[in-house]
Amino acid sequence: MASKERIQEIEEKALELRQGILEMIGIGKAGHLGGSCSCADIVAALYFSKMKINPQNPKEQDRDRFLLSKGHGALVQYAALAGKGFFSKDEFKKVKSIGAMLQGHPDMTKTPGVEANTGSLGQGLSIGAGMALGLKLDGSSRKVYVMLGDGEIAEGQIWEAAMSSANFKLDNLVAILDANGLMSTGSMKERFDLGNINDKWKAFGWHVIEIDGHNVKEILEALDEADGIKDKPTIIIANTVKGKGIAFAKDKAEYHNVALTEAQYELAVQNLI
Repeated sequence: MASKERIQEIEEKALELRQGILEMIGIGKAGHLGGSCSCADIVAALYFSKMKINPQNPKEQDRDRFLLSKGHGALVQYAALAGKGFFSKDEFKKVKSIGAMLQGHPDMTKTPGVEANTGSLGQGLSIGAGMALGLKLDGSSRKVYVMLGDGEIAEGQIWEAAMSSANFKLDNLVAILDANGLMSTGSMKERFDLGNINDKWKAFGWHVIEIDGHNVKEILEALDEADGIKDKPTIIIANTVKGKGIAFAKDKAEYHNVALTEAQYELAVQNLI
């Protein structure tokens, strides 16, 4: 069971990640605010508590892997990588600039700590399954974590990867669904109703854990539970709020990708203090 101190530490890190997201978006520059903020608590738990990674040697063989399949949420991963020391936070000022280390979607050729180029939705789980199978063949005990968006899982390739992962008994693969209920153009219910997600993943042979994606205690316990599952992959369905932490952006599709005015930026900063 996670201690109060450990939970508080991750909560503070999640706040820092959201502050970093805001810093990267700044004023008048479009950035994916809503979906980056919705998964910040989960990303904080992974990077600052769960995963074995080495900022001094990002390609160290004996490491856990994290894939942000919903690659438009790259800002939260950049904030985590900088917080772990993979690169300086000075890079935040150059996000999405020509030649910059940090682009609008994750790029493994530019950014230390990024495992795959993502953003073309639906592909991350396939990549993660391949990595997990490779680790098993190598006899490694390391895990692969894949962050999915709920709009993204309308993609057929996700379900092909889900079937394959169960077939190969990839118990070293953990998918995390950032279930904030919104796509870029509206609610999931209105745009692409996925029905009972839990039953779907169970039917595909996965161990399913459902949590409050903003409750750090539940996040940490779910990640620990996944460690004990054998012979099948795990998905953590994390119920989240798009724009979490920023009152005017909370649960609003229009803040999926947005350029903030100076007034909005200052208000958002105050929300996160």
